[in-house]
Amino acid sequence: MSDSQVPSSSGQGAGGRRRSWAELLAGRVKRQKYNPERAQKLKESAVRLLRSRQDLSALLLEVEGLQCKKLCLSNLIDCGSSEAHANHSSSFIGSALQDQASRLGVPVGILSATMVASGVGQICAAPVDPSHPVLLTVEQRKKLSSLLEVAQYLLAHNMFSRLSFCQELWKIQNSLLLEAVWRLHVQSIVSLQELLEFVQMFVLRGFQKNLDLRRTVEPEKMPQVAVDVLQRMLIFALDALAAGVQEESSTHKTLRCWFDVFSGHTLGSIISTDSPKRFFSHTLTQILTHSPVLKASDAVQMQREWSFARTHPLLTALYRRLFVMMSPEELVGHLQEVLETQEVNWQRVLSFVSALVVCFPEAQQLLKDWVARLMAQAFESCQLDSMVTAFLVVRQAALEGPFAFQSYADWFKASFGSARGYHGCSKKALVFLFKFLSDLVPFESPRYLQVHILHPPLVPSRYRSLLIDYISLAKTRLADLKVSIENMGLYEDLSSAGDITEPHSQALQDVEKAIMVFEHTGKIPVTVMEASIFRRPYYMSHFLPALLTPRVLPKVPDSRVAFIESLKRADKIPPSLYSTYCQACTTAEAKLEDAALGVRADPSCAEEPLGQLTAALEELRASMTNPSQHDVISAQVAVISERLRAALGHSEDDSVEIAKVQLSIDAPRLEPREHTAVDLLLTSFCQNLMAASIVAPPERQGPWATLLVRTMCGRVLPAVLTRLCQLLRHQGPSLSAPHILGLGALAVHLGESRSVLPEVDVGPPAATVGLPVPEFFENLLTCRTRDSLLFCLKFCTAAVSYSLCKFPSQSLGILCSCLSSGLIKKFQFLVLRLFPEARQPLYREDAASLSWRPLYLPSADWERAALSLWTHRTFQELLKEEDVQLTYRDWLYLELEIRPEADALSDTERQDFHQWAIHEHFLPKPSASGGCDGDLEAACTILVNALMDFHQSSRSYGHSENSNWVFGGHTGNEDIISRLQEMAADLELQQDPSVPPGHSPSQGHFLYGIFHRRLQALISGWGVAASLGRQRELLMYKRILLRLPSSVLCGSSFQAQQPITARCEQFFHLVNSEMRNICSHRGALTQDITAHFFRGLLNASLRSRDPSLMVDLMLAKCQTKCPLILTSALLWWPSLEPMLLCQWRRRCQRPLPRELQRLQEGRQFASDFLSPDATPQAPNPAWLSAAALYFAIQQVGEENVRTQLEKLDCEREELLVFLFFFSLMGLLSSHLTLNSALGPLKALDVCAAILECLEKRKISWLALFQLTESDTSLGCLLLRVAPDQHTRLLPFAFYSLLSNFHEDAAMREEAFLCVAVDMYLKLVQLFVAGDTSTVSPTAGRSLELQGQGDPVDLITKARLFLLQLIPRCPKKNFSHITELLADRGDYDPEVSAALRSRQQAAHDTDLYREPHLF
Repeated sequence: MSDSQVPSSSGQGAGGRRRSWAELLAGRVKRQKYNPERAQKLKESAVRLLRSRQDLSALLLEVEGLQCKKLCLSNLIDCGSSEAHANHSSSFIGSALQDQASRLGVPVGILSATMVASGVGQICAAPVDPSHPVLLTVEQRKKLSSLLEVAQYLLAHNMFSRLSFCQELWKIQNSLLLEAVWRLHVQSIVSLQELLEFVQMFVLRGFQKNLDLRRTVEPEKMPQVAVDVLQRMLIFALDALAAGVQEESSTHKTLRCWFDVFSGHTLGSIISTDSPKRFFSHTLTQILTHSPVLKASDAVQMQREWSFARTHPLLTALYRRLFVMMSPEELVGHLQEVLETQEVNWQRVLSFVSALVVCFPEAQQLLKDWVARLMAQAFESCQLDSMVTAFLVVRQAALEGPFAFQSYADWFKASFGSARGYHGCSKKALVFLFKFLSDLVPFESPRYLQVHILHPPLVPSRYRSLLIDYISLAKTRLADLKVSIENMGLYEDLSSAGDITEPHSQALQDVEKAIMVFEHTGKIPVTVMEASIFRRPYYMSHFLPALLTPRVLPKVPDSRVAFIESLKRADKIPPSLYSTYCQACTTAEAKLEDAALGVRADPSCAEEPLGQLTAALEELRASMTNPSQHDVISAQVAVISERLRAALGHSEDDSVEIAKVQLSIDAPRLEPREHTAVDLLLTSFCQNLMAASIVAPPERQGPWATLLVRTMCGRVLPAVLTRLCQLLRHQGPSLSAPHILGLGALAVHLGESRSVLPEVDVGPPAATVGLPVPEFFENLLTCRTRDSLLFCLKFCTAAVSYSLCKFPSQSLGILCSCLSSGLIKKFQFLVLRLFPEARQPLYREDAASLSWRPLYLPSADWERAALSLWTHRTFQELLKEEDVQLTYRDWLYLELEIRPEADALSDTERQDFHQWAIHEHFLPKPSASGGCDGDLEAACTILVNALMDFHQSSRSYGHSENSNWVFGGHTGNEDIISRLQEMAADLELQQDPSVPPGHSPSQGHFLYGIFHRRLQALISGWGVAASLGRQRELLMYKRILLRLPSSVLCGSSFQAQQPITARCEQFFHLVNSEMRNICSHRGALTQDITAHFFRGLLNASLRSRDPSLMVDLMLAKCQTKCPLILTSALLWWPSLEPMLLCQWRRRCQRPLPRELQRLQEGRQFASDFLSPDATPQAPNPAWLSAAALYFAIQQVGEENVRTQLEKLDCEREELLVFLFFFSLMGLLSSHLTLNSALGPLKALDVCAAILECLEKRKISWLALFQLTESDTSLGCLLLRVAPDQHTRLLPFAFYSLLSNFHEDAAMREEAFLCVAVDMYLKLVQLFVAGDTSTVSPTAGRSLELQGQGDPVDLITKARLFLLQLIPRCPKKNFSHITELLADRGDYDPEVSAALRSRQQAAHDTDLYREPHLF
C-alpha cells in the first residue's frame, strides 16, 4: 500500500515524468468548478506558501519556467553573480515583479519584500573578513548597494511592503551583518525602530513563565530563536562598548537605538506581563557575566575608573532602564546570585554597583547588609572569594561619595577598629585578615594603604606583630610609590582622578570641609581634633597655614572666624601663629582702605540695570490692571527675568542648579546690589497683589503670580530667601498690612513650587538638616513676645486665607503641600491663645466662601479675618488631616517659647489659658488626635519630655545671654513647671491608697521611667561631647526633681509591710549610676538635691507610727545602698541641720533619730579635731568620721594643715585609710576642676601628710588602689562615693605621691611591687587613650604647680622608679607579675623585660639552693 502512495504524493505521473506546479494547479482547475470563495482561499494559501518557502529562487523558477532567465530575475536574486543587476534597470525589475505577482495572484509588495530579504540574506551569508565580523566586504557592499537601489525604487512606487520585509529579516536574523542592517536604516528601506517593534514578540515568546534560561529547553516550550536574537544584539552592544564607541558614530547610534528596546515605550503593551521582568533579569545576567577576562587583582587596581561618572553613558542609561522594572532588593539579590554561581566581568559588576547606589538611596543599607553577610561568611570559614567581593563592593560604593555610601575609611574603622570586629573571634581570623591585606598591597592604591595605616585594625597585644608586619609592608609600598603618609588629607577623596593631590591643595579642601561641618554642628570636627594630636605634622605644616590665610575680616564674624576662634579656645592654634595671622589680617584691611581712597565707583553703572528692572516691573503692573493687556503678561515676566539677571550681574548662562541654599538664620547678610534688586522684586509683588485684588479675587487673577515667582526660583533664590529671612524673622512686627499680605501670598506660591526648589540650610543652631521652602517659612516665624505673636498671627492668616481663596477647588492634600504643617499649627495655637471665643466648640460651620476683601483693605481687621478663617468650613475640614493637627506636644513646644514678661496675655490670662488647654482640651482629647485619652500620667510624661527636649533644642538658646531664665534660658518654663506641679499633685491624689504616691506596683514612679529611657538614648562614653550632653540632661532632671514634691524621691509615707529601700530604689539608682559622676561636688551631691531628699525623708517618716525608727532604718540602708547621700549630708550639714531640726521639732518632741545624731557627731568630731587643743575620739562608722574630717580640712588654711594632721597618729587605722582615700579624691578634684576647695599643691600636701602617718604606723594602704565591687569592706562602699572618672585616674594620684613613698615600705609590703606595676601600666593606658589630658595643667596654673601634674613627666618618673625598684625587691614580691603582664606586656617592653628577668633569676636561685633537710 505504501508503494502505491508514492507516485501521488511525489507528484509523478504514470510515465514517471515530474510535472510542474503549474500543471498540477491547472489540473485541479480543470477538475473543479470555479468558486470565488475557494479562489480567495487559494490565493491566501499561495501567499503563505511563498512566504514560508526557503528557496525562493527555485520556487520562482518553477513558476516562471524558461522566461525567468530571459528576464534575468534569477540573476537579480542570486547575488553570488558579479553581473547581478548590471543590465537591468529598476523599472524593468519592477515590471517583472508585477507580472509575476499577477500570475501568482499575490500582492506585489509581499513578493518584492520576500525577494529583497532573500537577496540580503544571500549577500550576508557570503564569507566575511574575520577581523571585522560585523562589517561587509567590498564585494558584499557593492552587491547590497545595487539591491537597495532596486528596493528604493520599489518602495517609491508602492511595490514594497515594509511589514513583510521586517518579518522576513527576523527569520534570517542569524545570518545578518550589522552593517547591512544599518544600511537598510540609512537608505530608508526600513528603520531600526520598525525592526525593534518585533522585540515585543521576542520577549513574549522567549521569556515565558517558568522558563529556565540556564538550560536547554525544547523548542515547543521556548522559541530559542527569540532568545538568540536578543542575546546576540546584547552581546554585540557589550562588545562595542568594551572596544570603545565614539560619540555620534554609526555604532553609537545603533547601540542607542537598540537600548531603546528596554524603554517603556517599546515594551509598553506587554508591561503588565511577567515576560519583560524575566527579560530584564536575563539581560542583567548577560551584562554581568559577559567576557569575564579581568581578575580580582585587576579590579582592585582599576575600579576607580569604573565609577558612575566614568562609565559610558550608554551603559549607565541601560542600567537605569533595567532599574525601572526591578526593585533594589531584587537587584541586589540578583547580583548576589550571579556572583555566587557564575564567572563575572568585574568592570560591569562594579559599574553596576555604582549605578545602584547612585540611583537608589535605599540601596546603601541593602549593600551594607549584604557586605556584612559576606564578611561574616569570609571570617567564619576563611572564604577568600567572599572577602574579595565585600572589599570591592564597599570600595566601589564609597567612590560615589558620602551621599551614596559611607567612606571606605569609616567602613574599615567600623569593621575592624574595635574588639567587636569581624576579625576579633580568633587568631585564625586575624591571620586571615592580614594575609588578605598583605596580598592586596602590590595592587593597592596609596589612598587605601593610608587608610589602613591611619586606622589600623584593633588587635590584642599578643598578636600585635601581625599588625606591625603589615604596616611595615604598606609603608614600604608607599615609599616605593613616593607617597608620604603624613601628607594625606583629613577628608580623603577616593574618587579623585589622581592618587594623591598636592598637600597644599588637599589642605585647602580639608579647610573648606571642616568649616562646613563646623557650620552644621557648631563643634570642632572630630577629624580635626584627631589630626591635631595624631597627625600633628600635617596639621601644623599644611592645615593651619591653609586655614589662617590672611584676609580682610568681615564686620560680622562668619563661620571661618568662629571656627578659628573655637580652635584657639581649645589650644589647637599656637599663640604665635594666631598673633601673626591677626596682624596680617589687619595689614590687609589697611591696604584695602588705602586702595579705596583712590578709586570711586561710577554710580550710573549700577543704577542703569536697576532702573531698567524698575521700569519692567511697572510695565507688568500696568498690564495687569488693563484687561486688554493680559495676554502680554508672560512676555513681560520674561523681560523682568532678563533685567533681573542683569541687575544682579549674573551671566547669560543661568542654568546652574543650586543643590542647597545656605544662609544664616540669625545673621542673614546680602550684598548691596542683591539687597536693592530683591527689594524691588518683593515690593513689586506686594503692589501687584494689591492692584490685582482690587480687580478680582485671587482665584481669578490669572497666572501672573506664578510666573513672577518662577523668576525667583533660579540663581536669585538664595538672595530672595535671605531677604525674606531679614524681613520676617528680624523685622516682622514693623511690616505693614500690604507687605504681610504680599509676602504671605509669595510663601504660598513658593510652596506650590516646592518640588523644584532646593532645600534651605539655615545653619546652627536652628537646624542640622536642610529644610523645604515651606518649612523654612515656618522657622522664620517666632512666637516669643507680644509683637512677634501678633505678627505671626497676621502672616499665618494671610497665607492660609490666600491659599484657600487661590485654590478653592483643589484637594486638601494640595493645600497642605503649599504651606507647612508647622505654619498651620502655629495659626491654631495663636487663635486659641489670643481669642477665648475660639476655644468654644463650633455648633455650625460657616458655609459661605472665604472673603479676601477684608484683608487687602488698608484698615485690615486681623482679628475678624483670623476668626473668619477659623470658623470656615474648608479650614475645619483641613484640620481633620493628621499632619496639621495641633498636638499636646506641639502646644507645649510653642508655649515654652513664650517670654512671660513680654507676653500678649497677662499672668492671670496665661494661667487660665494653660488650665483650659491642658485639662479641657488636650487631656480628654483622643491620643490619635494629639491628646492624652484622659490619662493624667500620660499628660505629665509628655510635658516632662517636651520640657527636656526644648531645653536641649536650639530654640532654647535664641535669647539674650544676660537674662536670668531658669530652664533653657527663659522663665516661660516657670509657668509650665507650675502646671507640672499641679498635675503631679493631682496624680498623687488619684493613686490607690495601698500604693505609694507616684508609684505603680511594677514600674515605680513614672518620672524615673522617663529619665531611664532618655539616658538610654544618649551617647555613652568618656568623650567630651557625650559627657557634656549627659551632664546637661542630668542637670535638667535634677531641676525637675527639685520643683516636684520631695515624696517623688522617697514616697509620702513608710509602711512596715514594704521594704524601706524599695521606695528610694529608683532615686538611689539614679544617684549611684548618674548623679555620682555628673552632679557630685567635692565627693558629694549638691546642696539643693541633698536637702530635698532629707525633707522628703522626714516628711515620710513623720507620717509613720515610729518616725525615729523609720529614719534610722532608712539611713542605715543608705550606708550600703547609697553612701553618697550621707557624705553629702556631712558636707552641707551646717545649712542642713537647722532645717531638719525645725522640721522634726514641729511634728515630734523626741530627740533627733540616732542616725541623724551620728551625722551631728561626725561633723562635731571634725570641728573639734581641727581645734588647737582638743583631741576628740572619732565616732563610728569610721568612714563617716573620715569624710567629715576631710570636708573640715578643706576649710583650714594651707599653712595649718600639716600641723593639724599630726594628731592623726592617735586615730584608728581604718579612719586613716578612709581619710587617705578621700584625700586622694580631693587631689584628683583639684586637677580636674579649677574652682575646687583645695588647690593642687595643698591637696598633695594633705595626701602626703596622711601617707606619712600611715607609713609611720605601718598601716597598709595599698588596698585603696585595688578596689572592686566584690570587696565588701572597702570597694563596695568607696566606689559608690567616688565618681568613676576619679577611680579611673587613681594611677595618676598614686604616682603623684611618688616622692613620698618610703623605701622600707616598698620592700616590706609584698603587694607593693604588683600595685606599683599595675598603676604604671594603667597610667600608660590612660595616657595613650588621651584621658590624662583632663588632669594636665593649664597655661595659667603651670607656674603654680611647678612641674607637678604633667602626665609625661609623671610617666617618666614612674618608669625610672620601677626600673630602680625591680632589682631590689625580694622574690616573694613577684608572685603575681605574670598575671599583670599577660595582656599588657607590650605597654612598656623595657619594664616588662626587667620584671620577667628578675622573676626568672629568683626562680633559678631557688633551683640551686640547698634544701634544709633538718
